[in-house]
Amino acid sequence: MRSTTISQHKLAEKLTILNDRGIGMLTRIYNIKKTCSDPKLKPHFLLDKSMESIIKHAVRKFPVISDYKNNSQFATLSPLKENIIKSLQLYYLTFVDLLDFKDHVCELLTTMDACQVSLDIRCNFDLTKAYLDLIVTYVSLMILLSRVEDRKAVLGLYNIAYDMINGHTDSHFPRLGQMIIDYEQPIKKLSEEFVPHSKLLQQALISLSEQFLARNITAVDWRNEQLFSLTAKPEQMLNPALTATTQCLYMSMDAMERYIIFGFLLIHQFLNQQETQRLFMSALKYGWVIVLFRDEILHTHQFVQQYFETHKGYNKRISEVKDTFNHVISKGPHFHRERRKYLRTALKELSLLLSDQPGLLGPKTLFVFMALSFARDEVYWLLRHYENPPIRQSGKSKVSPEDLIDRQLPELLFYIEELRGLVRKYSQVIQRYHIQYLYNYDAHLLNEILKNSPTLPEDDCIILDSIHATISNLNESQLESQIFDFRPLRLDWFRLQTYTSINRYPFLITENHNLAQCMNTIVYHTKMIDYLDQMLTETSDLSIFCFCNRSFEDQFRMCLEFPAQTRYIIAFPLICSHFLNCVHELCPEERYHIGDRSINLVNLLLEEMSKEAKNIITTICDEHCIMSDMLMPKHAKMFAEQKKLKQKGARGNAANGQQSNNVDPRSNGLGANNVYVIQPGTESYRRSREELTTMDKLHMALTELCYAINHTPSIHVWDHTFSPREYLTQNLESRFNKSLVNMTMYNEQTKEIAKPSELLISVRAYMNVLQSIESHVHIDMTRVFNNIMLQQTQTQDSHGEKTITFLYTNWYLEVLLRKVSTDHIVYSPRQKAFVS
Repeated sequence: MRSTTISQHKLAEKLTILNDRGIGMLTRIYNIKKTCSDPKLKPHFLLDKSMESIIKHAVRKFPVISDYKNNSQFATLSPLKENIIKSLQLYYLTFVDLLDFKDHVCELLTTMDACQVSLDIRCNFDLTKAYLDLIVTYVSLMILLSRVEDRKAVLGLYNIAYDMINGHTDSHFPRLGQMIIDYEQPIKKLSEEFVPHSKLLQQALISLSEQFLARNITAVDWRNEQLFSLTAKPEQMLNPALTATTQCLYMSMDAMERYIIFGFLLIHQFLNQQETQRLFMSALKYGWVIVLFRDEILHTHQFVQQYFETHKGYNKRISEVKDTFNHVISKGPHFHRERRKYLRTALKELSLLLSDQPGLLGPKTLFVFMALSFARDEVYWLLRHYENPPIRQSGKSKVSPEDLIDRQLPELLFYIEELRGLVRKYSQVIQRYHIQYLYNYDAHLLNEILKNSPTLPEDDCIILDSIHATISNLNESQLESQIFDFRPLRLDWFRLQTYTSINRYPFLITENHNLAQCMNTIVYHTKMIDYLDQMLTETSDLSIFCFCNRSFEDQFRMCLEFPAQTRYIIAFPLICSHFLNCVHELCPEERYHIGDRSINLVNLLLEEMSKEAKNIITTICDEHCIMSDMLMPKHAKMFAEQKKLKQKGARGNAANGQQSNNVDPRSNGLGANNVYVIQPGTESYRRSREELTTMDKLHMALTELCYAINHTPSIHVWDHTFSPREYLTQNLESRFNKSLVNMTMYNEQTKEIAKPSELLISVRAYMNVLQSIESHVHIDMTRVFNNIMLQQTQTQDSHGEKTITFLYTNWYLEVLLRKVSTDHIVYSPRQKAFVS
């Protein structure tokens, strides 16, 4: 029987709950920091001049502010005490929750040390990852706390107001105040706390070495390995992607970088070992910034250097940090640019193959999630480093802004969205394949391993037998009749990892790699059935763009102006649907603001795209109207005179004995002193395919932009559905409506208006171009014509503007009939027109 004490610790449950709560606490502290740093959002009394001396006194004396009763200037707080409590209560309670979270984390870490847990990412993946996640979240929270500008003022004023109302201070305030003081220098305090936890943390970090170093390689190495290529070995195309560490392969590089840097800063005494130092230096060479939360970052090398400078005998370490900084700013941008270049090609190939043969999604799903994770990491790296250039640059090692601008980024974003779309579209293919895999292979393999594990305790056998029974009873027909939920199975395996990772336990998971590998693979396969949406969020969430609006919009406009990338521009509106992934239930008030921001942004982007398409179409329509106008009879005289001049010039040359050369069909053969008039049809002549006219470029730009607009019928963002084609339809309706009125060329001063026959020719030319748009994008132009033409039969359109009907009716009544009635003009039956 398993020891009751081991089960009572509930390490798996506590790690799960604390990790989730930690993200919620980060969200709340992040919002407090942003609020306190923005004068528009900060509580008004913190900016009040009359409160300035009181706030300074409270901050200076913090956390012991008991002398306020003897200070007359604090009397001004008395009328404001209720308002202060009301305004600052949410802030104060958030800090109290942080103190509570800190206590639970410290208790759990102490328990894990007391149990002598062994951690290895390759065996007990869930336990090791949850442990490292908790530590990074804890460290990020304390660093973020130290960055909240008015933390002492907020807590001090709240405590004084609370004392004024209740006659005593809040019970949490003494410990809360001490925490604020202790974590003025967070890493220093945290490293002292982690002295008893250093051995376990070092063990977990070292287990990352193989995974991190294998991932942190150049694009050349990827190319040599033919990473993500399904066609490199055609004979293995249908074979499932098998590996001993399945879940490690799509881990975020961003997360591993934080594990290593924050982890070794807490236990820096281990950096004198060769393996740990190699891993730490490799992480420092990955980039010059590291993320705390969302857009909150640290300049890694400056932060590490400042911390090492507080320790004696660390001159060599400081020198190594400086060397890695020079290395990353001189080679980092090129290193990551080449990786993005490779990933663009790799993701495109994956997307094309899987869309053509979706059955490959079954055996190669792991490739998809790996590719998404790798691409997401590179997007994050570029975005964070573009937003935060190096603080110190000297000598030859410099980074120019151009090094961090990637004009091909939209293509990478587009193929990320393509693969996400394929996973969702063919989710049943993936589910059916992995159900078959679980009951046909994994169940038999687990059964064999259990038979060959006689030392397995009875309680653990019960858990594993339950897992075996669950996956053995699966069937594809269940897909249609029930919703799968394997969370209990995964939690059971998580619990079993904690039991079998405790020292002196009769069955250690770190010594039974076959069982660990089999169960980790089973957990991955169950996620392919009931956890696909969460897997997509885990590997390819781009909600970071929600907090980097400027970069996001800059990339969008750069894409709109770059014809080679315009077809990928639809990726930007699609990314807006990611924004709500960053919302946490511990901060529900954020949901509305982020949802509203995502809706406004997707509306703006689709409007910009449709306006650009409308402008291109308008330019083409105007050109066609001009060409149609040149074919009208009124220009015949001009061309006849031109022909006579040309013939006259040819006779003159013959009389002078000059031999005429072949004339370019596009020229009129006139002398330099004559006026050139380009004849209709000239625009169709081509010298070569390479020479593009303005119209050619416009049609190419239109084709690319319409490809983007036509790519997806709808975009779903926060319970709203947006249709890109409808945006284009509405813009074309508006433009066509205005163009029809403009074609009348009505002059209010001279009372002149275009002939109805000329108007008809222009309208037909315009409609012919608009009708051709249907070959580029699936919109109903007939509906547009019917709608607009019907409006033009009335005296006002739907916007209350004048119509063709109004202008011509008014002109006939007020101009033509007045002249007829005064005998200024008469109708000529011969010319079939009114003449003066």
